[in-house]
Amino acid sequence: MTDVNLETLIAEKLIGNSPIMQQLRTIVNFAGRCNSSILITGPSGSGKEVVAEAIHAISDRRNATNIAVNCGALPDQLIESELFGHEKGSFTGAVNRHVGLFEQADGGTIFLDEIGDMPINMQVKLLRVLETRIVNRVGGNRNIGVDIRVIAATHQNLRECINNKSFREDLYYRLCVVPIEVPALSERTEDIPELVAHFLSNLGGSSPLPIFTKEAFAALQHYDWPGNVRELRNAIERACVFFSGKQVFAEDVAKLIHSDIAPAHPTGGATASTATDRSLKDQYAPHIADQALPVFEPRGDDVRDLNLHLQHEERRIIMRALDGSHGVVSRAARSINIKRTTLIDKMRKHNIDGRVAEPMDCQVTA
Repeated sequence: MTDVNLETLIAEKLIGNSPIMQQLRTIVNFAGRCNSSILITGPSGSGKEVVAEAIHAISDRRNATNIAVNCGALPDQLIESELFGHEKGSFTGAVNRHVGLFEQADGGTIFLDEIGDMPINMQVKLLRVLETRIVNRVGGNRNIGVDIRVIAATHQNLRECINNKSFREDLYYRLCVVPIEVPALSERTEDIPELVAHFLSNLGGSSPLPIFTKEAFAALQHYDWPGNVRELRNAIERACVFFSGKQVFAEDVAKLIHSDIAPAHPTGGATASTATDRSLKDQYAPHIADQALPVFEPRGDDVRDLNLHLQHEERRIIMRALDGSHGVVSRAARSINIKRTTLIDKMRKHNIDGRVAEPMDCQVTA
């Protein structure tokens, strides 16, 4: 694979041209050329598995198996069997021989997601496999050699886990030969237009796609995205459902983010014009190849201060949620799909106490 092809493949998987993403693509390019263990860190939803897929796709192992496993999703009593396999009759319920994921990934890559959640006793066994490249099935006595590339990922601070004795220091150094940190979306908001275009091109179906106005785009960049790229993708997919063929305005973004869906423009006044009512899949396809910004339609209302408008809109949603929950904060938080502590912080920010209040329709005028 030529350098040009490598860069093209990486760019297709790791969307965005911010400086921090350009640096990430450079690191991934180097990581794909080596065979060392890799530790990917970053907040939940930032795209750690996508980075792992990109590394495998540009490596010499790209034609072999790439297996992903979430260490936190495997029960403690089954994780050894799942990873390393077991022999028939080795324990109650083992009616057949099972080939573990490490054996299945022989010649390819195994991605150990949420490695920080792996039980401490399993960390010892994983360390041995990483050092010897030999697995032993549960209940077996045969050494089975495996040729694998190990990529691990976690959202946790493994240094802190080492200090509190929940993660082995020797395993950390064995995994962290090539460290890669994936940035939070809030650190690269300039990439949001390209991410939106990418998601829309993949979500395009028989229904017309939503059209994001410039103000909606600015609102997306203003939000801090605690769920990162995963949360953005969910919001864009939600827009495809509820704003198909319609313009998405700044006030609609808050509804999309907080799952407070009630399309603000059900009548024809805010639908796309004939010129823009065509499928947007063709509109966004050239964007991915040419790295151009998507076209956002102008808005025709009188919002002059976007930040102030978003603050009023957020306060209105919180007040309505509190009113609907009769002042019960935990219930209000669930109704708008945020954590209770997050809602309390926002209530303090907007100077809202816990008493039942009538919802407010705040209008921002010139």
